[in-house]
Amino acid sequence: MSRANEIIQNVQRGYGTVANSGLSSKNEGVAAVARAFGYTVEELSSIPAEANMGLSCGNPTAMAGLKPGETVVDLGCGGGLDVFLAAQKVGLAGQAIGIDMTPEMIRLARDNALRGPAGRPFPNVQFHLAAIDKLPLPAASVDCVISNCVLNLAPDKKAVFREIFRILKPGGRVAVSDIALKKPLPEELAKNVSAWIGCLAGAILIEEYQREMRAAGFQYVEVIDSGADLNAYGAAGKQTACCSPAMDAPASARPSDSLNVLPAGCCSTKPTLSRDFHAELAALIQRYDLNEYAAGVKVFAVRPDGEV
Repeated sequence: MSRANEIIQNVQRGYGTVANSGLSSKNEGVAAVARAFGYTVEELSSIPAEANMGLSCGNPTAMAGLKPGETVVDLGCGGGLDVFLAAQKVGLAGQAIGIDMTPEMIRLARDNALRGPAGRPFPNVQFHLAAIDKLPLPAASVDCVISNCVLNLAPDKKAVFREIFRILKPGGRVAVSDIALKKPLPEELAKNVSAWIGCLAGAILIEEYQREMRAAGFQYVEVIDSGADLNAYGAAGKQTACCSPAMDAPASARPSDSLNVLPAGCCSTKPTLSRDFHAELAALIQRYDLNEYAAGVKVFAVRPDGEV
């Protein structure tokens, strides 16, 4: 199996366990992570609690400038957090579309979509099971692409940037929250599957991020350090590390040694693909200051009006 396929399978497996974990805004640690990365109490209360699992590194809907009637696509939508917020901004004349490669996440998002305002389904959302480097959308059909701590997970980021460019209308824009590196990671972080799931190990240098987006054809590319504290992920880990029972993966489902999995904290002494990856990230944060190596970034770019 290639390294890229191994990463994809382990990330997909990890996010599947997170989707089934029951994490939500009802968990104070999870809500604290969302607030730390820019979500307001009002925003979190306007959507199903289960849409937020503490996976964010920013709030892309707050910086996308979404307008009524627009079509917006969220890459790596998870449980639908940003799709539901975007749907409220674009209104009934617009559309919010979520893309995710993990079946459990898409099922969760579709279930959450049934619990919209006043107990009615969200009328202007849809979700697709697909990889973000092979989007099931027509060319030049989207006004804005958002994403929240997901693009760094893709092994082939060049392909992702090309797909974003393809689906955007001329003049369409990108407004993404992501993680990019200030300097190369230590080997333990670079190979750890929880760090991949936590949007750290797959990140690229800020300068490379800018260069690859320009190479895909984008103009006005900005990758700006948001100043967010990446160690905030430990807030959810502190809550769950000793409370959430670990889910031991069968031997056939465990990552290979090249993608290490840390012990699951004080609930279990066995190496595990934990159902709550926050506990494993919290263990990493005890040994590393994530802010030394990486930054939560705001990414802006525009597809030119004419063909490039």
